Amino acid sequence: MSPTVADEADLLWRWTETVTRAADGPAATEAVTAVGRDLLTRYSEPTRRYHDVRHLTDVLDRIDHLAEFTREIDTVRLAAWFHDAIYDPHRGDNEEASAQLAAGALARCGVDDPTAAEVSRLVLLTAGHAPDAGDPDGAVLCDADLAVLSTAPERYAVYVADVRAEYAHVPDEAFREGRTAILSDLAARDRLFGTDYGRAHWEKRARHNLAAELILLTRPEDLVREPEENRPED
Repeated sequence: MSPTVADEADLLWRWTETVTRAADGPAATEAVTAVGRDLLTRYSEPTRRYHDVRHLTDVLDRIDHLAEFTREIDTVRLAAWFHDAIYDPHRGDNEEASAQLAAGALARCGVDDPTAAEVSRLVLLTAGHAPDAGDPDGAVLCDADLAVLSTAPERYAVYVADVRAEYAHVPDEAFREGRTAILSDLAARDRLFGTDYGRAHWEKRARHNLAAELILLTRPEDLVREPEENRPED
């Protein structure tokens, strides 16, 4: 999904404000702008159907909603910008590659090494979404990333179809096996969300959506079907 001019301007403003506050001294303005535009280009890659600008915006908005649970809100925001900066469905090290990208890009922008290292650590957490109990910033980032699980059924159906589209190169049986393993691991956890807000407001619906999708995984014709809003008119 490519951002509109207004969306891009708003996101670049949010990025610049966040980096400026996080920088160790004056931010490197040209580098900040260049890195921000590069990140938006990455999230707008044509192969992305779910992990796109819309997803980035959703995660940033949810982090703002969960701000009271963080220790360093701007560090969490920076981690959100980088958490899917590299996303190639053919590779299994996207989080590691994104964390490495974050370290170098933030250094160019004037962000100090400890902050950049913390951003990279948070990015790596999104590989498994299992932060420690004493890691509020990790909990907020992971909750914001997983909050899509708690959306209304219609929105959740679009999410499922978009994920399948990103992995269109994977045969149906292999996709069902892989997706079932991921969802079963999530469903078996004592809790999906690490913040009090997530547990109170997102947990129940997320578990309902997970259970429903696990059932649908036995009916592949439903799983891969395009949502109504994405189908061309007759």
